[in-house]
Amino acid sequence: MRVWRLASAVALAAGGMAATPVSAQFFFQSRDLTGTPVKGDEPGMVQPMPGATPAELRAGLTWTLRAALNVAALQCQFEPTLTSVETYNSVLRDHNAELKASFDTLTKYYTRTAKSKAAGQTALDQFGTRTYSGFATVAAQYGFCQTASSIASEAVFVPRGQLGELAERRMRELRNSLVPFGEQRFAFYLPRESAPTPLPSLDPRCWTKKGDWNFKKCGAQDARTAGVVASR
Repeated sequence: MRVWRLASAVALAAGGMAATPVSAQFFFQSRDLTGTPVKGDEPGMVQPMPGATPAELRAGLTWTLRAALNVAALQCQFEPTLTSVETYNSVLRDHNAELKASFDTLTKYYTRTAKSKAAGQTALDQFGTRTYSGFATVAAQYGFCQTASSIASEAVFVPRGQLGELAERRMRELRNSLVPFGEQRFAFYLPRESAPTPLPSLDPRCWTKKGDWNFKKCGAQDARTAGVVASR
């Protein structure tokens, strides 16, 4: 009985650790970037899709999520513990069917809303280019990489056919991560302006051969400088 209780305690502890988020790679405490779910027609979530149906908006969100994780796989390799490339490849394998269906839906949307098939293809290409470039960041790279890694890790365990739901639920968080934020646990402040540190004169006549300040020839120095000189 005692062995069974010990095994149960170990199992519970392991389960608790599994449910706890991994410690931040860059900060003691990262900023909370979570946000409310979206449908796809909110400003700034995906490239504008006028007249899109709910299914088309979901396809736009799903494909935008894939693009963001692709950018992360390229940008975030500097931190191996994020496993950005490996996780992204797993997402592609697990959700290949839904991603293909999303792209097909997007293609039909731009064909339907364009004046010609060629114009529709151009609009689709622009959608892809602008979507990718919209996730390029330098100042907010840490926050974006952490968030993208978290979303990709969750995507691996999302049932097939429900990647769009994940995109609806976490796209706002992903967009929020493009705003630069730093350490949230401790405040770090570097003053923009500070008084220059006073230095003693470097005139040779102000120094004796032993390297001591010559008060008779150059007078007293600033209190802070005098203290430094006196300690020599």
